[in-house]
Amino acid sequence: MAIRLTDSAASRIQAFLTNRGKGVGLRLGVKTSGCSGMAYVIEFADMINDDDTVFEDQNVKIIVDQKSLVYIDGTELDFVKEGLNEGFKFNNPNAHNECGCGESFNV
Repeated sequence: MAIRLTDSAASRIQAFLTNRGKGVGLRLGVKTSGCSGMAYVIEFADMINDDDTVFEDQNVKIIVDQKSLVYIDGTELDFVKEGLNEGFKFNNPNAHNECGCGESFNV
């Protein structure tokens, strides 16, 4: 089981955490939503819960709750710039289909 970060994602997360001035890492998860069934959730984590799984890649802690881990295990998180747009991109080997905007997926 693992969640990986590209160099670009790790650098961006470290910069966000530094600018924020607090936080133990980045929380990744999923929720039922979107046009394909499930949507990614990404937020700063100020604490680690007892039932969380913690991965560390490039000195960044990635925190995932147990329910979400089944859907995003093996995912690589990237930070990409495409024209004027920039943001995190999930490269999830468990996703069978994604909606056109990339915000939701199904397994």
